[in-house]
Amino acid sequence: MGHCDRVFRDDLNRDYHDNEWGIPVHDDRHMFEHLTMECLQCGLSWGLMMKKREIFRACFDNFDYDRIAVYDDSDVQRILSTPGMIRSEPKIRAIINNARCYRDVRAEYGSFCEYLWGYTDGNTILYDGHGEGHIPARNGLSERISADLKKRGFKFVGPVTIYSHLQACGIINDHASDCPCYHRINSSHPTIRMKPDREG
Repeated sequence: MGHCDRVFRDDLNRDYHDNEWGIPVHDDRHMFEHLTMECLQCGLSWGLMMKKREIFRACFDNFDYDRIAVYDDSDVQRILSTPGMIRSEPKIRAIINNARCYRDVRAEYGSFCEYLWGYTDGNTILYDGHGEGHIPARNGLSERISADLKKRGFKFVGPVTIYSHLQACGIINDHASDCPCYHRINSSHPTIRMKPDREG
């Protein structure tokens, strides 16, 4: 049994694993959704994020960063009062802030995806040992990207959060080597094999 079978057990997470997690993302709205979900997860479980995903989509205009970027205090209160929503004002304000920063990155690079995939020259990374379950919470790549995003004003983007984001959006393929998704992604997208990078 590979680590994918151990982690993605329930039906909701299994569907996410089979049809979304680790598949390379090249659409900025979808990329922003992944980033926002990871930011909202800080201190909470991923299972909770999946259960509340439709609530998040309703609260944040289906993760339309242009709309979110112009939210004001009334929107913050609207979101906080939404039944089932995570009641963390700092996180909600961080998402609004990140949408504004996201637009700045798009203005500079043409798209946020272009910026992020630039770190790997468009390749999905296969780190030695990860396919066998030796997966870190953070590494050198996530630390570099986290530091740059923070300089650009992003919030709730520590290296652990960013590592999870890189897994989710397919920049790092951390499926188990015996998982069908691992091979499906590798056969459909450019990959590069690398040694572990300051893992921790």
